Amino acid sequence: MRSRALRSTRPAHRRTTAAAALLTLSAGLAACSSGSTPGDDSPGGAEDAPGASQAADPVDPVRLTTSFPDPAAVPIDAPVTVSATGGDLSDVRVTSAVGPVEGRVEGGTWTSTTRLEPGTDYRIAASATRFDGEAVERTRSFHTVDLTLDELTYPSVAPLDGETVGVGMPVVVTFDLPVTDRALFEKHMEVTSTPAQKGSWYWLSDREAHFRPARYWKAGTDVSVDLDLNSLPAGNGIYGQESRRIDFNIGDSVVSRVDVRAHTMRTFINGELARTMPISAGKPGWETRSGTKVIIEKFRRKRMNAATIGVAEDDPEYYDLSNVPYALRVTYSGEFLHGAPWSTGSQGSANVSHGCVGMSLADARWLYDRTSRGDVVEVTGSARQMTLENGYGDWNLAPAAWKQGSALS
Repeated sequence: MRSRALRSTRPAHRRTTAAAALLTLSAGLAACSSGSTPGDDSPGGAEDAPGASQAADPVDPVRLTTSFPDPAAVPIDAPVTVSATGGDLSDVRVTSAVGPVEGRVEGGTWTSTTRLEPGTDYRIAASATRFDGEAVERTRSFHTVDLTLDELTYPSVAPLDGETVGVGMPVVVTFDLPVTDRALFEKHMEVTSTPAQKGSWYWLSDREAHFRPARYWKAGTDVSVDLDLNSLPAGNGIYGQESRRIDFNIGDSVVSRVDVRAHTMRTFINGELARTMPISAGKPGWETRSGTKVIIEKFRRKRMNAATIGVAEDDPEYYDLSNVPYALRVTYSGEFLHGAPWSTGSQGSANVSHGCVGMSLADARWLYDRTSRGDVVEVTGSARQMTLENGYGDWNLAPAAWKQGSALS
């Protein structure tokens, strides 16, 4: 009896447990198949139930792809590109503490059109439309390579911003580190003028470039110099340190013509003879150089010591003058126009200087008051010639020869 009772209760227990499990499983299937179970094609499945939604394929996420492999050291000598997978880019914004980076989206890729700053943190914010139509935003950050001053060349510019200069003043750009890729740099060095006057650059060396028009500037010209050199590769691992914008003005035309043999100087202002002055130029062995010179700098008083031109103190030609008045430098080697009261007796009749053009105090003061940096001094009558590098000797080359000094010629 016990055995029968036992057999009669155990099957009943199994049936109850199995039924409960089947009920639970069926409820679970119904809950899981409400439009999210792909490929469910079992008989009586949810996709066959009235009102059930079709299962959707998973949507790929939008991911950004950039042109740099290492976001901690992004180079500055190539454009940055941003593209996306899983969607279409509509807008990209790249910003930093120094300002935004310009760029454009073409063919599904954003490319920067302005250069990056070294040692700078940047943030990318991209807008895209996912392939299912949903708008998404993605961000990334990167840091550009850190450069030392030994890897950056700085462009110094003459004239100064806002300066008024003479008609012979070239634009002088001096680099503190050499520029190997002169052609690339020159493409980013623009000079414009009003009224327009054509000109070109001439590289005196890999550290110095001059710009001048074919003829002297026209009086009253406004000139703008735009050096777009920041982060530009100069070659040999060196980059432009900074971009510069300089605006200056050309004043009156002041041209002084020195005749060494006739011992005279005539100064023309805007084409009209304004004053004729007796002068004393360089004596034999110290001849004043013939050629076209440009006033480099002015000194109300200037100490002049013969040691600066290689004369020893025990040499009879040695001199040390502490207060030479109204001094106008025209060469790096030491030629000036200046007041010379000690040579008044020779002015107009003999050349007694060590290369400078001396005149009376009255004439020197008159010239000083009417002269700016960049005014022209044309010297004739000497067999000793002015050279291109000795000051602003730019005008001693004909226009055709000057153009040959361009890195783009």
